[in-house]
Amino acid sequence: MKAGAPWVYSNEVVMDRATKALRPGTLVDVGGEQDGRFGTATFNPHSLIAARILSPTPAAGIDTRFFAARFRAAAALRDRLLPNPFYRLVHAEADGCPGLVIDRFGEVFVAQSGTAGMDALEPLWCAALEEVFSPRAIFIKDDAPTRAYEGLAEDIRCARGDAGTIATVEEGGIVHHFAPIAAQKTGWYFDQRENRAFLVHLVKGQRLLDAFSYTGALALAASRQGAASALMLDSSAPALDQAMTTARENGLQGNIEARRCDAMLELEAMGQRSDRFDIVSCDPPPFVRARKDLEAGARGYRKLARLCAQLVSPGGFLCIASCSHAISAERFQEECAIGIHRTGRQARIIRASGAGPDHPVHPMLPETAYLKSFVYQLD
Repeated sequence: MKAGAPWVYSNEVVMDRATKALRPGTLVDVGGEQDGRFGTATFNPHSLIAARILSPTPAAGIDTRFFAARFRAAAALRDRLLPNPFYRLVHAEADGCPGLVIDRFGEVFVAQSGTAGMDALEPLWCAALEEVFSPRAIFIKDDAPTRAYEGLAEDIRCARGDAGTIATVEEGGIVHHFAPIAAQKTGWYFDQRENRAFLVHLVKGQRLLDAFSYTGALALAASRQGAASALMLDSSAPALDQAMTTARENGLQGNIEARRCDAMLELEAMGQRSDRFDIVSCDPPPFVRARKDLEAGARGYRKLARLCAQLVSPGGFLCIASCSHAISAERFQEECAIGIHRTGRQARIIRASGAGPDHPVHPMLPETAYLKSFVYQLD
């Protein structure tokens, strides 16, 4: 805490009867017997992370004005970094809003609360969004599995505006439309935007495989940039349908294929058929959701790297990513290296990266640097 860490664990708190009786999400002052008070926090006596610091000021006024100031600062940063209002507006602790994520799609906002504290404070931060941005709609997509650690249920709804509102996002020269209420997570993966852009610069005249493609942000941008072909693999029929609708709207369907499948099984089958691609991109859901899953998940990444590497043409490129915060970049890189080596291929890393700049990292929370992405060239 004295070094600026924003979390207080339950074993660091005197859990007497009065403390245990506090309602999850209660605002409290946090302090030590010898070190004074550290600030104002939300508190949940039933969570491993018992307190999350909102302000270093004790007894801070946590109200609509507090969140409005945080949102203005967050927007000012993004507007300096990015040309259009399509970005992650609030990235939890790094933007002074622990447990809260908000993605912006112009005048449409999609929020995810992961803590009892942010659930309890929703009326304040929703009011702040209205004050600062005058949004057309605010959607709540509280469906992350991690909410269970806080004792919270799933909650998906439109908090402001019309539930049928369609959101728009522009990337790679493509305009995408989607219904936030039915989309995965917030509806878009802004964290991979810069990583997709890097690959798009390599695709002209090349064959692209986009595994775990979701709605095809990479494949469609690649097609527009002149890829010879782009094959999308995903298990979600609605996501692939949306991708092909967007392709038709942009006149791109001629060299794009959508294949609904279990991507891992399809990658294995493609390897057995000796299919080859000039660029293979693989961005799977997390294999390591918690520390207890580390070894099994690490083996999964090793296998994934092997399956993908065998599909890359000589001189081609492999991009493989992990959004699992519980596996380090070093361990992920090691597992990928082993997997590639088992195909008998020689490889070199030409790019190592994380999430885009609209996903800032809290300097005292390495967990917020969750995304790891490596691009290899293979002999």
